[in-house]
Amino acid sequence: MTKSNGAFVARRVWDRPPLLRSPAAFLCRIAASLCMASFGGMMAASHAVAADQGDDVSRVFSFGGMCVSCELSGRKLPQARFMGANFTGATLVGSDLHGAWFFGTNFSRADLARADLRGASLFGSDFENVNFTDANLGGVKGHGANFTGANLTRTRFEGANLLGAGLEHVNAHDANFTGASMLGANLDEGRFDRASFRNANFFGASLAAASFPGADFSGATLNHANLAGADLAGARGLTQSQIDQACSTSSTKLPSGLVGRACHGGPNVIVLHSTSPVHGAPRYLVETAP
Repeated sequence: MTKSNGAFVARRVWDRPPLLRSPAAFLCRIAASLCMASFGGMMAASHAVAADQGDDVSRVFSFGGMCVSCELSGRKLPQARFMGANFTGATLVGSDLHGAWFFGTNFSRADLARADLRGASLFGSDFENVNFTDANLGGVKGHGANFTGANLTRTRFEGANLLGAGLEHVNAHDANFTGASMLGANLDEGRFDRASFRNANFFGASLAAASFPGADFSGATLNHANLAGADLAGARGLTQSQIDQACSTSSTKLPSGLVGRACHGGPNVIVLHSTSPVHGAPRYLVETAP
């Protein structure tokens, strides 16, 4: 990404054969990440701060600042708000975080095994290399969230909105993405053994060089999905009409009897023009360039 004359320019450069991708996929991912990450500097402090804004029955906690390697396992923090906080390496095993809000927050290398994040909002937050084993993220709003390298073994994402999310290099054995919206998501080089993608929407998503042995794609939508180098040979529930929606290459491995369709076209360019901040948060005008 470069900045020129007050405009931010983001270019997607493919290291694989060029495929036709929807500009909307990249627009959604980049715009969501930038807009949500703008909350990152809202709560600057040298130590973590928790503000109780509720009463004895209903309590809302807001966290900001730093809480690196904190031990918060088993805590009851429903509806908590993490605003621009740094929880790198924190331990929240089995914690109750359902309905929590994460805005531009860093949870990289944290341990959230068996945590309950149902219905949480993860806008523009960083969960790189996080352990989500047996965690419940059903119905989360993960716009622009970064899960790169995360352990998603048996993680539940039913009905999640993962628009523009980064799922590169994840280990998602037996994960459940049933009914998930994965528009513009990046699953490159991930492991999705026996994962369920029933009725999931992969519009504009990239599955390049990812492997899906035993994964279930019954009813999934693959419009404009990038299957370059993906190993789908052992996947279940795939039909020729689904594969016809997507872009394949000679290195794509498909179930017996299915034939991939090649797509052609160069990379898309997304131009984001920054505008004057409104209430402390910058706004972005997004347009595509040929």
